[in-house]
Amino acid sequence: MSKLAARSLLLHLRRRLITATTNSSSSTTEINIKFLSTNSTSDALRTETLELEDVSSQFPDDLKSQIFRLRLPKRSATNIIQKWVNDGNFVTLPQLRQISRDLRKSNRYKHALEITEWMVSHNEFKLSDSDYAAHLDLLTKVFGIDAAERYFDGLPQDAKTSETYTALLHSYACAKLTDNAEELFQQIKDSGLSFSAITYNEMMTLYMSVGQMEKVSSVIEDLKRQKVAPDLFTYNLWISSCAATLNIDGVKSILSEMSQDPHSDDGWVRYRNLANIYVTTGQLSSSGASSLVEAEKTVTQREWITYDFLIILHAGFGNKDMIDQIWKSLRMTNQKMIGRNYVPVLSSYLTLGHIQEVGEVIDQWKNSTTSVFDNSLCDRLANAFVEAGFAEKAETFRSLLDEKADTVSESQQA
Repeated sequence: MSKLAARSLLLHLRRRLITATTNSSSSTTEINIKFLSTNSTSDALRTETLELEDVSSQFPDDLKSQIFRLRLPKRSATNIIQKWVNDGNFVTLPQLRQISRDLRKSNRYKHALEITEWMVSHNEFKLSDSDYAAHLDLLTKVFGIDAAERYFDGLPQDAKTSETYTALLHSYACAKLTDNAEELFQQIKDSGLSFSAITYNEMMTLYMSVGQMEKVSSVIEDLKRQKVAPDLFTYNLWISSCAATLNIDGVKSILSEMSQDPHSDDGWVRYRNLANIYVTTGQLSSSGASSLVEAEKTVTQREWITYDFLIILHAGFGNKDMIDQIWKSLRMTNQKMIGRNYVPVLSSYLTLGHIQEVGEVIDQWKNSTTSVFDNSLCDRLANAFVEAGFAEKAETFRSLLDEKADTVSESQQA
């Protein structure tokens, strides 16, 4: 018999002579393997017993785990919930809400929608305004605007609240359906309901995204007329719209108004400081209007200014991860960057104390093929930090610039 045939026979015998018993007290499985001895000349069978930990004990079998194991969208989360209940288990509204939220975070919108549909279809649950709004938003993501509109129209009047109105407005804004959004916004104003800054932010975001900057101020007027307190995102959108149209006096006026706002906190102060630094060092003026022409077919300089303030906004919130993502995305565009575009990310990282990232941005600027590194702009940036009361950060920035300059000199000499 050939070696290959003998090996095949041996594997066959091993597969046929395996028996297993489970030890319930220790959650282990004893596997008795009888196979031909390879260490002797006899054909005697020898037996070995292996104890393996019960694999099933390693995986939780709660409702959330079962749903998350549905990797394919066509699999039904509804069936999992119903089987869970049929087996005598209980489900609670907070439990289902959390599972749906976690699915949304994983971009598993269909399964998240099935969770909210199960909640809506069971009358024993008393749903909140947020539940209806979440369901409407998920309908938009899975089936589109038409499905969301039909659902909203079919809601009882007492379920047409500020949250469901805002959810539908958000759907219109994401789809850039300006006419639909404006019609709904008028209904919102006529409804007599109380709305938060989030609703007004949706309209401003829409106008910014479609380039209708001039309409942002009218939304601000509506917000003030209704005595709605603006949040930091409201101010950011308002300031961005002014900066993008080179209305620098308007930017300064808004920053001054922010300083008087009773809701101001540390994040707002950080944002105001960074916005002031950006305006004073970025050379934003009407004389630079020619720079707002689209250089290549991706991001215009007007949009760049909006992204600049988006970076500043997340610096105000302390969201370094978002700054990283935005900056990485912008660097991947074909748009020619100018020196001003480096100011918000440098100042944001510096303010938040991420010195390594400041050094990386300096290197990126120096290695850029579209923008010459501007020492004078960096000097103005350091001076702006001193004027804002951050002398220590300014000194750190200058030391880093000197270090980078020495590194360049050494490489050139070599």
